[in-house]
Amino acid sequence: MTNFSSYPLDPLVLSSLNDMGFTAPTPIQEETIPLILEGSDCVALAETGSGKTAACAIPICSKVDVSSTHIQALVMVPTRELALQYATETQKIGRLKGVKAFALFGGEDTSLQRAKLKSGVHILIATPGRLIDFIYQQAIDLSHLTTLILDEADQMLSLGFYDDLDFIMNCLVQKHQTLLFSATMPDRILKLSKSHMQQPKEIRLNYKKPTPANLSFEFLFSAIPHHKIENLIELLGSLQVQQCIIFGNARQEVEKLYYLLKPKFHPIEYLHGGLDQNLRTSIIQRFAKGKVRYLVASDVASRGLDFSQVTHVINLHLPPDQDTYLHRAGRTGRSGESGVCITLVTRRDLAAVKKLLQHLKREPRWIGPPPKNFTL
Repeated sequence: MTNFSSYPLDPLVLSSLNDMGFTAPTPIQEETIPLILEGSDCVALAETGSGKTAACAIPICSKVDVSSTHIQALVMVPTRELALQYATETQKIGRLKGVKAFALFGGEDTSLQRAKLKSGVHILIATPGRLIDFIYQQAIDLSHLTTLILDEADQMLSLGFYDDLDFIMNCLVQKHQTLLFSATMPDRILKLSKSHMQQPKEIRLNYKKPTPANLSFEFLFSAIPHHKIENLIELLGSLQVQQCIIFGNARQEVEKLYYLLKPKFHPIEYLHGGLDQNLRTSIIQRFAKGKVRYLVASDVASRGLDFSQVTHVINLHLPPDQDTYLHRAGRTGRSGESGVCITLVTRRDLAAVKKLLQHLKREPRWIGPPPKNFTL
């Protein structure tokens, strides 16, 4: 079996991996680490929870020259939460070597961010908007950059960042390695890769396998739609939950649901994009440490965030599209652990449920009585 010592990694990075309990690489890490170390451009598609962050951070930390104070690697991510998580993971991997990682995103004091950049950052993790602000203000030096990483690329495009990414990539005139990580491959990602990458190697670990085998997909049929909340409360009371994320489709719904569940289920918190950034960060950190058992959340928590103890994901409603469903489901069943995604559905959702199950290539599993005459 391959282990991390099989790769020509910096010994201090290997020591950090050992301290973190990392033994053998996941499939995406096994495929990408050699390509990144050799300097190849790479487009990697892999299922959620497969270890994509470490697949990038391990070889990048190994390649960093810590004697320099310049930015050598830039990681573009769609959200603040993912930027913080990526920076934290990278800092752990590069800790013994002295690698400095920093997350740059909006909503924070720009003067403090400028001071941090001036003090020396090796790996910068940034959201597109704030990075472009710094580029326009000439407050950042990317001339020594050797590696550009686009993480969760499909989500960045779905959020309307295509032009921003194109601008940032055009600003990097020096020769550099480009790595693109995504769960899906829409046409605009293909266009981006063809425009800015040099003969990229493709890795498609999720080809014909959209979901991990360790993830169970279950449905609860609410025959009376306005009884959904009652059905949810009854369901939560019956589950053996280590940690659970309950997704709502809107901020107002998330808050309303939180206050309805709070008297019965605790410790519980809620999370959506309208909260103050410091509060959002605090909630995510407490949930990641297991201090919060139930998290009611909007889709700000559906992408990229790695919560290793989540045993259940529950959708109060069927999400608007299959990609959102899969990313929500991917918050459980991480790193080979088993997980359950439960969705409450009504009669009007059944046609969409059929399409979803056909896409997943799964048979329906119902909690309680199934809807009458439901067949795939």
